[in-house]
Amino acid sequence: MADLSRGAGRLVAVPLAAVARWRSGKPMHPRGAVFDAVLERQGGEPPWGVPFLDTPGRDDVVVRLSRGAGLPEPWPDLLGLAVRLGGEGGPPVDLLLSSTGSGRLTRVVPALRRDAAAAYCSIMAYRSPAGPLRLAALPTTRGVPSDPGPVAAAVRREPLAFVLAAARGREAWRPFARLALGEPVRPLDPELRFDAVRHPPPGLVPDGPLARFRAPAYAAAQAARQGP
Repeated sequence: MADLSRGAGRLVAVPLAAVARWRSGKPMHPRGAVFDAVLERQGGEPPWGVPFLDTPGRDDVVVRLSRGAGLPEPWPDLLGLAVRLGGEGGPPVDLLLSSTGSGRLTRVVPALRRDAAAAYCSIMAYRSPAGPLRLAALPTTRGVPSDPGPVAAAVRREPLAFVLAAARGREAWRPFARLALGEPVRPLDPELRFDAVRHPPPGLVPDGPLARFRAPAYAAAQAARQGP
């Protein structure tokens, strides 16, 4: 299974690199809006045995909301929510979540959405002392446009917030943090590159078929950005 996942990732890496060159290094999620945000972690209860999930703290973070294929509204698209912590003087922590269902079965099924206030899941599993975990961002409101300009305007009018949660297998989501988006940055979509495989949260290790599939795809996109 591991070899199949890596092999599939290498096959996909070839056309992905071509699309990355065409889209100036962004084969997926080419258009987005970036926001300053605050991540407040209250910790998991009971503890997971994972520092990132268990340790309370407050972090200034950057969040990017994007549309996977770059389709304009009103078309639905696979939406993305990316979060970056730190990075100054040390490696960053990147979370990459995609629009999915929020149920025990649908949380790993990508879903096309129009509303940026959707449920997002890591889909990719993380290996941890508590077993395989997935992370999610669950909205506290609804009815937010997902195209970059309109979503920036909407968040200026009314802050957008998510509850971050973790789950093992098909167990219920257990909240561990709150993510609150603030002002959009200038320019609206600066050059940011997220890598969930290379920059996981402390105590979590990307694992499973999707992690092995993603690694060569990320490498191909990075090589395309750097050029020959």
